[in-house]
Amino acid sequence: MEVQPIRCKKEIERMKQSLHGRDLLLFIIGINTNLRISDILPLTREDFDGDHIRVKEKKTGKYRLIRINDSIRKAIAELAPPSGNLFPSRKGDKQIRNTQAYRRLTEAAERAGLPYNFGTHSMRKTWALHAYKNGQDLATIQKALNHGSQRETLRYIGIVQDTLDNLFDSVNL
Repeated sequence: MEVQPIRCKKEIERMKQSLHGRDLLLFIIGINTNLRISDILPLTREDFDGDHIRVKEKKTGKYRLIRINDSIRKAIAELAPPSGNLFPSRKGDKQIRNTQAYRRLTEAAERAGLPYNFGTHSMRKTWALHAYKNGQDLATIQKALNHGSQRETLRYIGIVQDTLDNLFDSVNL
């Protein structure tokens, strides 16, 4: 079961309305960065320097700077604890686990009535899809996602099928 990006802003808003607190913060950071869930959950307040998030990616071991946009800045100010883990577990000092994040987000997606498979990776795909829809260069998105080809990036965000559907819709003889 392959997860899908959230395709329209109305669905993003419904998703936001179905979340609160820590889980809303997780979602906002997830859809406004291209970070994997394994890189989001360990974030602390100290990883934010005002303009960027400094992250060491688990998959690549490389450090990255992710620009903080206004949505993230506002969410941090309103929803984040003053210090320490951004996504604390209710059981101790550690952050929530991937499985807990998955459960919370998929339950919210169900409440929001999203019509496709949603998982934690949907947030990364949502970022990429909306970057593409906003006119960002495909090569830049490919580089940001660390993909090997533009074809991989198009398939990843579901553009190939969307493009074909639009083509057939446009030839309405």
